[in-house]
Amino acid sequence: MSAVLDIKNLTFSYPNGALLYKNFSLTVKKGELICLLGPSGSGKSTLFELICGNLKAHSGTISHKKTAQIYQDPYSSFHPAYAVISQIKDAVKRDLTKDEYLYLCKKLALDEKLLHEKPHKLSGGELQRCSILRALLLKTELILADEPTSALDNITQLDVLNHMLDMLKECGILLITHDRALAKWCADKTISLENQ
Repeated sequence: MSAVLDIKNLTFSYPNGALLYKNFSLTVKKGELICLLGPSGSGKSTLFELICGNLKAHSGTISHKKTAQIYQDPYSSFHPAYAVISQIKDAVKRDLTKDEYLYLCKKLALDEKLLHEKPHKLSGGELQRCSILRALLLKTELILADEPTSALDNITQLDVLNHMLDMLKECGILLITHDRALAKWCADKTISLENQ
């Protein structure tokens, strides 16, 4: 399978901060789910910012295919003044049929009526599933998922993760989680950032 993310010899630290990455390399291929594990401050979310180009590495290279992000805090990724479905359609930037998103709503145990509400009307778990819905509808080759199911109950979490695993036919996934058992269950490979 071809690489959807290729990081070579990445070095990065914040100004006056500890070195987060030194000659760090990582490849994610289509069909793979790679988990990043590590305590708070170990650089998991920073790596996503580097991949997306929001931060600049001191050295090394990052190349990737078209990317979608699923944020740990979904309220920060939706504008409070507009209906969720309008924001999803704006992000997708193509004709989106109702059947297409209704199918995914069913897979994500998400009531379609909630999409027509503003974000603050939804619970954290509901909005997190909307964030996952948006990422899946973007049909990218790489999904960056930061604790994407942390606000969901165990049964819904399992259903959502199973559907995300089904999506590996189309893409690769880089997943941040603090849950070692979850990583062991779903990941093709787990990378610990504790010693970076």
